[in-house]
Amino acid sequence: MSFTEEHLREAAAILQRLDAAAIETLAQRLAQVRAANGRIFFLGVGGSAANCSHAVNDFRKLAGIECYAPTDNVAELTARINDEGWESTFAEWLKVSRLRREDGVFVLSVGGGDERRNISPNLVTALKYARSVGATIMGVVGRDGGYTAQVADAAVIVPTVNPAAVTPHAEAFQAVIWHLLVSHPLLKRNPTKWETADS
Repeated sequence: MSFTEEHLREAAAILQRLDAAAIETLAQRLAQVRAANGRIFFLGVGGSAANCSHAVNDFRKLAGIECYAPTDNVAELTARINDEGWESTFAEWLKVSRLRREDGVFVLSVGGGDERRNISPNLVTALKYARSVGATIMGVVGRDGGYTAQVADAAVIVPTVNPAAVTPHAEAFQAVIWHLLVSHPLLKRNPTKWETADS
């Protein structure tokens, strides 16, 4: 079997094993945040940060939810890293944004943060802050979900079918799941262009 065939077979296996009930719970939580006039703050690092930027666009444009990603402001992000350190970057950004209980924090991450091993400590610190103000915590994460899965009100863990391909599958399925969410009847408010364009 070629690498391509194996990767696609793994992707198909993940689709079969995704927890549909957990995704439905995410949709419900997002709808509750919108109904409370809350905002969603998407947090991610690396490839997941790029996914956060895309998700912000989709949730704002298609679902009508006010959303932001701190990684979209590279000047503030790098200033905070330089002046205050990596660990506090997201939490301090959320403080300036006056995160409140009506809001949601949505983590896209491969590992979800691991305080003990000092992996993505900025996610851990941000989630501790989110919990302290009573904001809703959500996530789409890989492996065992890490700290995000431990503290989330709703989270989907992308199943591991090949330990050597956790990152590509987790980040790919973040996109599958958020596109499902912005298409979900509970959340979708506006049409997508190509589905409504005249042929």
